[in-house]
Amino acid sequence: MVAATDHAGAASAHNERSVATVESRSPGEPIMAIISLRDQRITVYDAHGWIARAPVSSGQKGRETPAGIFSVIEKEAEHYSNLYDDAYMPHMQRITWSGIALHGGPLPGYAASHGCVRMPYDFAANLFDITKLGMRVIVAPVGVEPADITHPALFQPKPGAGALAAARIAEADEAARKADQARLAALAASREAARAMMLVRTTENRKRVLDAQLAGAERAVASAQSAEAKEQAEDAKAKAAAKDTELEEQLAGAKAELQPKLDAAASAREAATAAEAARAAAAQAAREAAQDLEPVSVFISRKTQRLYVRQGFQPVLESPVTIEDPDRPIGTHVFTAMERGGADLRWSVVSLPGGHRDGEAPTRGSRSRNVEPTVTDLVAGKDLGAAKEALDRITIPPDTLDRIAAMASPRSSLIISDEALSAETGKGTEFVVIMSGEPQGGIKFRRHGAETVRYDRPGNRLPSWASPFATPFFRW
Repeated sequence: MVAATDHAGAASAHNERSVATVESRSPGEPIMAIISLRDQRITVYDAHGWIARAPVSSGQKGRETPAGIFSVIEKEAEHYSNLYDDAYMPHMQRITWSGIALHGGPLPGYAASHGCVRMPYDFAANLFDITKLGMRVIVAPVGVEPADITHPALFQPKPGAGALAAARIAEADEAARKADQARLAALAASREAARAMMLVRTTENRKRVLDAQLAGAERAVASAQSAEAKEQAEDAKAKAAAKDTELEEQLAGAKAELQPKLDAAASAREAATAAEAARAAAAQAAREAAQDLEPVSVFISRKTQRLYVRQGFQPVLESPVTIEDPDRPIGTHVFTAMERGGADLRWSVVSLPGGHRDGEAPTRGSRSRNVEPTVTDLVAGKDLGAAKEALDRITIPPDTLDRIAAMASPRSSLIISDEALSAETGKGTEFVVIMSGEPQGGIKFRRHGAETVRYDRPGNRLPSWASPFATPFFRW
């Protein structure tokens, strides 16, 4: 682990804050980011542990960043707020459509924003470069971290799902190759038929001209006044008749060759049409097989006694579930499929506590980022008993369980909570769960004027340019 200093370019010494990163291994793709409101810190995790952490500045008192479960739903490298005096929010990663986001900004050393989570400028830029839409963002009242967990209720993919997708992709590639071949064959057959048709038409035109000449010769014979003239006319008529017979034979031969070529062209067009339909069907099957490997999110609410499934920000299914002792709290737990461990998925869990010890987020002048983790933190992050008990209490209908298992893949998640889905869950989002026992000033304030919030970049802004000194290598 190495510590470095992030320079935000601001005058205040508070803007120079420590950023830590793991250098003992190459960082993988970020799977989740956990923000501790009490510690004013963000920690980013890949499948093997934390890879980077940095200080943050969350929402000030009255506009607190809401604790809960979110995901990145939009990214914009250069963003200006139309709600807060055109404020510059570089490397913005939105987690609610009402305006809560992660972005670079000044860090005074305490919670000072209007609800967003400010990060050191360089850290925000590096995080922006490697994250993807859908990355899980957990905003916790205190310090929590993922812990490995095994339980028979955690979804495991059906054997051969990856092989099936690979087979469908191979079939789609082969169908595309055959469709290309059939299309080229149809074009070649059409060209041959066109040549044959042109020969027929040319021969017919020549014969019409010769027929006219023959008719003229016949009239000349009939109107001849002398034996010599008649002889000459009959000689011309004989020559025209001979050429007419020859053209008649040529025309018959051209027509005989034309029909098979027309038939071949029609057959080739039908084959090309069928091959294109097969290509489209194989491509659709490959897309569906690949989509089945996309991460799936499952949310189970004790409050509604229902299970919800989303994939690619789209609702997939909804089903009732049975929760043992439904009047007893079950907690809020985020289970994440980190990676495949052989044929099975390896899962982790983050369990969220009910709130801060003092019931509030850090305020101006707080030095909570220097506070050592408490027993409460360790229980929240490491004690698997509550998480396993939550899994034990839930019974999912077998048909629903089979459908979910068919879609399970790395980065899939299962969220169990006492809470219902937040109203922030909607079109173009993952599940959003907001902790009802925590301050929500930042999001309540935004909801009041949500319809007036615009996120379009002002047209009079100068474009931003990438630094010529930028490095292609990952570095925090």
